[in-house]
Amino acid sequence: MFDDLRRFDTGPFQGLDWFRQLMDEFLPEGGVADIRAVPRGSYPMINVGRTDDAVRVYVFAAGLSPHDLEISLQDNVLTLRGKREALPPESEGESRRPYFRRERFDGEFARSIALPEGLDADLSEARFHDGIFEIHLPKREELKPRRIEIKAA
Repeated sequence: MFDDLRRFDTGPFQGLDWFRQLMDEFLPEGGVADIRAVPRGSYPMINVGRTDDAVRVYVFAAGLSPHDLEISLQDNVLTLRGKREALPPESEGESRRPYFRRERFDGEFARSIALPEGLDADLSEARFHDGIFEIHLPKREELKPRRIEIKAA
């Protein structure tokens, strides 16, 4: 009857979620999470694409504002640093209520992504809209492809 639910599995380690939930029950919040594996969703998801003129990075970071994310580029390594605040409890009595499942990460994060050579960091820009950061990293002019016109002899 429930065999169709198997198609929603997200990977070979999906079955270990029960163990992670068990560990969450035994280990208290704060300071102990670093002894366990980094949970899925700790970092914002990204897409990186390349065109002839630029590299574009899309950072999917719902719940962050432009003030919560620091973006830097050095030696063709893009670094994203930020902090996601915990959701406030709905009422005073809910601050210590246990979760059945908790997938939203809160706390600090840092992520570095190696990018191709030849990007012009001075012309880079970032935009934010609806929880998505778009980072535009143009290539240096001398590295952009140029069309060579053919002249008749």
